[in-house]
Amino acid sequence: MMVGRGRVAYVDDSGPVQIMQVRASGLELADRRVRPQEFGLTSNPPFDSDAVLLSVAGDRSATMVTGVNHQGSRPRGLKPGETKLYSLDGKYIYLTAGDGLVVDAQGQDVVVNNARDVTWNLSGKLTIAAPGGIDLKAPEVRATGDMLDNYETNERTMKDMREIHNEHDHDVEGVQPGSATIRSKKPEQQQ
Repeated sequence: MMVGRGRVAYVDDSGPVQIMQVRASGLELADRRVRPQEFGLTSNPPFDSDAVLLSVAGDRSATMVTGVNHQGSRPRGLKPGETKLYSLDGKYIYLTAGDGLVVDAQGQDVVVNNARDVTWNLSGKLTIAAPGGIDLKAPEVRATGDMLDNYETNERTMKDMREIHNEHDHDVEGVQPGSATIRSKKPEQQQ
């Protein structure tokens, strides 16, 4: 009588501890049972999830829910040592055994709020594939290295183009000083 199982019938997630109603059998309905959760991780299981019930000293009136599982949405096929945080609609954060960290947002937005600074220290390169474009809302964008646009067809960085621009001059037309060709001065303003 100390350990039982049932199906989640109702979840109240509004208080400091989650309260559940679990159908333990066709005749037994465990109502208002607490479900303690691990610190730093919380979930609200779908109705009809499996539930493990623990009764203190075998007293079925003092039952708590110690574990839940939703068979239909539980990811399968994880390797030893892997972890996956997942939701009912298929979103997940997957800590793989050797292929890195995988995040799948299922076509939904990803929002980071109230971060003072965000720093990514990479040992390789950062690739962003954004078919809809990238909007930078910042008073200034800085880079320690050169900027290269249209890199598949353009070999010159912005620094290279600025140097070429600063070295050019033009014929000054319509001036009649004799037979000389008058040329403009090179720009002196540094970009």
